[in-house]
Amino acid sequence: METLTIERDLDLTEIINGEEIVSPSPFSRHQKIARKLIIMINRHIEAARLGELYFSPLDVILEEGLNRLQPDILFIRKENTAIIQDWIRGVPDMLCEIVSQGSFRWDTDVKKEIYEKYGVPEYWIIIPELKIFEVFTLEEGRYKLHSYAEAEGVVTSKVIEGLDVNIKEIFDD
Repeated sequence: METLTIERDLDLTEIINGEEIVSPSPFSRHQKIARKLIIMINRHIEAARLGELYFSPLDVILEEGLNRLQPDILFIRKENTAIIQDWIRGVPDMLCEIVSQGSFRWDTDVKKEIYEKYGVPEYWIIIPELKIFEVFTLEEGRYKLHSYAEAEGVVTSKVIEGLDVNIKEIFDD
C-alpha cells in the first residue's frame, strides 16, 4: 500500500506595508477564545440578519501588494457584501485580532494603524493573558476607545447592532 505524504505550511503569511510577514499558527487558547466569540457573534448576526462573519485564515486585501492581512475574525454588513469575492477585497466593517505571544506590537500598533488608515469602522483587540477586550471605533478618521472590559464586564459593538459580549464567557474555561 502506498503512503501519501502531504506537506502543510502551518505558518500564516501576511503582507504588511509591502513586507511579507510569516508567523506561526496560534496556540490552542487563542483558538478556544476565537471559537467562543465566533459562535456568540454568529448567533447574533444570523438572528438579526446583519451580515456575514468570517475567520482566519482568510485574506483581507486592503491594497493589492501592500496590505493583505488575516485578522482572526471579521464581520461584513449585508450592505457591504460586494467585497466578498475569492478573498475579501475591500474594507470589512469589523476586524478582530486576538493577541498571541509575539504579536502584541503587530496587533496593537502596526495593524491598528493600517486598519485606521483604510477606514475599518471597528477594530477589536483581545489580549488573553490579561483578559482584556477593547473595542475601537473610527471617529473623524481616528480610532477612539468605544468599549473596554478587563477580567469581567460587558463590551458592546457599535457596528454589530445590539451585540453585547460578556467577557467572562470568552475567557473562562
